[in-house]
Amino acid sequence: MSNAQCELGLEADLIQKIEQQVRRRTGGMVRNLKVEVLGSEVVLTGHAVSYYAKQLATHAVLALADRATVTNDIEVF
Repeated sequence: MSNAQCELGLEADLIQKIEQQVRRRTGGMVRNLKVEVLGSEVVLTGHAVSYYAKQLATHAVLALADRATVTNDIEVF
């Protein structure tokens, strides 16, 4: 397995863990969640029912990827 394939596998695993953690911490208050890992940056998009849910999503990411820069582009509606 090449380094690129290994990195993609680790990235996919991290994305899955982040998605699960966000869903667990927000109790389903974030819909259409999308997680992207761009190098050392984690970008969240989706729709939240409150700013509190958006903040919970950020903290869920930080719990798993504490060295990452988190960009939370979740919209509150």
